[in-house]
Amino acid sequence: MSEPAHVPVLAHEAVTALAIRPDGIYVDATFGRGGHSRLILAGLGPTGRLIALDRDPHAIEAGAALRDPRLTLVHSAFSRLGAVLDTLDVARVDGVLLDIGVSSPQLDDATRGFSFRFDAPLDMRMDPGSGMSAADWLATAEEGEISEVIRTYGEERFAKSIARALVAARQKEAIRSTGRLADLIAAAVKKREPGQHPATRSFQAIRIYLNRELEELSAVLPQCVDRLQPGGRLAVISFHSLEDRIVKRFMRDEARGEQAPARLPIPAAMLKPGRLRLVGRAQHASDAEVAANPRARSAVLRVAERVGEAAA
Repeated sequence: MSEPAHVPVLAHEAVTALAIRPDGIYVDATFGRGGHSRLILAGLGPTGRLIALDRDPHAIEAGAALRDPRLTLVHSAFSRLGAVLDTLDVARVDGVLLDIGVSSPQLDDATRGFSFRFDAPLDMRMDPGSGMSAADWLATAEEGEISEVIRTYGEERFAKSIARALVAARQKEAIRSTGRLADLIAAAVKKREPGQHPATRSFQAIRIYLNRELEELSAVLPQCVDRLQPGGRLAVISFHSLEDRIVKRFMRDEARGEQAPARLPIPAAMLKPGRLRLVGRAQHASDAEVAANPRARSAVLRVAERVGEAAA
């Protein structure tokens, strides 16, 4: 049985920002259920090419239905972008699209353990065949580590209370389900934010930590710039303030280029120029899109263009 069609957030804005050339080579580094890829393919001519990556094997399985000779679908974390392109003998590309974070199909699949809306096994891995599940991590992590993860990645002010409650609870019974984890967090949170489940920040934090999402993002951004043709574009959609901060700072620094140390008179000609040009301002989902999909409310799209001579 096929999955229901998934429409990604800011889809048309992101693909439009890539300024698709019919004969270009593009990378959709977060294939998901192929929403962005289909739009990119629609803009390509018969000689164009799209390389799509995803580390979720379920996404790769779903993508098998998208039979298009111009598409190459690869099961891989996007942090291996450079290695994937080398394997495919592709030196440079005309655009890269990144849609960061968990996808709606992942959240809506109870068996994946990403959401507290279902009582399901506590997994949270984007690639279920790799790494430690949330249940296994919560069974072994020190209280201080749990608190730090929830505070850092979830920006949760009750992180210490939550960590203390989880460690106390696991001494009686292992925390193996999303429902039990959500209940324990809810009991430990003293003040709830209006319209938000008390477990929201903690679930998000554990997922980001287990999947090394911020490290993956920091690793792929330089590779994207290295591989872009002059005039090629990088479009990044993020849903978390920590992710957007990484993207914003990276694009800003790449646009500024190498800066001379303070009070050291180095000629500008000796400094490396910026490799990116910022394209427009950050874009957010429209009111209509947020009304149709509340998950879009935190989405931010940033776009930059490669300038100068690309690396050989």
